[in-house]
Amino acid sequence: MFRSLPPFHAWSSAIIAALIGFGASIALVVQAMRTLGASVEQTGSAVTAICLGIAIVGAALSIRLRMPIVLAWSTPGAALLAATSSGQHWSVAIGAFLVSGLLMVCLGTVPALGRMAERIPASVASAMLAGVLLPFCLRLFKIGGTDPLLVTVIVVVYLAARQRIPLYALLLVLIAGALLPAVRGDIAPLPAGATFGTLSPTIPHFDIRATIGIAIPLFLVTLVSQNLPGLVVLRTAGFRPKLGLLLVATGLASLVGAPFGAYSINLAAITAAICTSEEAHPDRSRRWTVGVLYGGCYLVLALFAPLLVRFFLALPHDVIAALTGVALIPALVGALETALAAKDERDAAVVTFLATGSGLALFGLGSAFWGLVCGFAALAAKAILRRDAKA
Repeated sequence: MFRSLPPFHAWSSAIIAALIGFGASIALVVQAMRTLGASVEQTGSAVTAICLGIAIVGAALSIRLRMPIVLAWSTPGAALLAATSSGQHWSVAIGAFLVSGLLMVCLGTVPALGRMAERIPASVASAMLAGVLLPFCLRLFKIGGTDPLLVTVIVVVYLAARQRIPLYALLLVLIAGALLPAVRGDIAPLPAGATFGTLSPTIPHFDIRATIGIAIPLFLVTLVSQNLPGLVVLRTAGFRPKLGLLLVATGLASLVGAPFGAYSINLAAITAAICTSEEAHPDRSRRWTVGVLYGGCYLVLALFAPLLVRFFLALPHDVIAALTGVALIPALVGALETALAAKDERDAAVVTFLATGSGLALFGLGSAFWGLVCGFAALAAKAILRRDAKA
């Protein structure tokens, strides 16, 4: 496949991107799966399935398209899932994952739907995302009331690293957050479970409330915060892939992985920027090899996924919550910037943000759904009033 071995910086870029992508939000993914009712074994299966999908589909697309196609899981999507009410049945969550993946396939298959998706008001979608992320970030500082040392260490490391080496900030926070409880002796014995990658299928159960309250918001968040920005990163680097092909490929990967717990497999944005830059490979025509190497890194992570999951489950709950809050700060900043960028849509964005962040739940549907309803209703009302004023 390779005419010659890729240069050292291609290997280092792929390894760094994989470590940052995995390490920055694995704690959140574990938390989300447990919130949805997954057992230790099922959580390990979910992380294994996602890593396999990222590795295999990303490498295959990189080879086929001769572009560095870098995939990831949806961090905002994991936040959305973690914010759902606890007590969910895992089989219902699996059904929602399948519906979300199917929606992505449909979007990529029908060109008209793809054009409509690109016209979704970014202000409302981003405001919903910001509302989902806000409680997690607030939780970070609430923990300071019971464990001020933990919060101080994590925040200081984060702020210092963001000033000096921003690319590695979240990775350093993860290391600091894991070392502190180790030094204090707060890490519990690892829960029983597999060491190497396992896949544990679950028969899905389809529920209309889960489809409306989980699947559709997960689909929108993944599209707006992952797939579309990931496409922009590729185009900025000089590559011109077809959006429909990428949506179909990642949607199919999500469909195949969903019975094993894979909630989303999608284009990466931040880690893609690492693998598509000139620093990763000076020869653009050979830069696709970085995508293959990146996929190889995720194969290794898939091999040890259950062990890594068990380690994070052994950490104190406050440590997991604090790491999650810090990891989502950059995403919250980006979502707020996009939500408030269009001045004439700010009112709708703020309404969406507040409704989502409030935790509103009605008729078994979560705040993400009602936030979207409020936002789109505000935009519709504004459009009607404008039309009446002109008349």
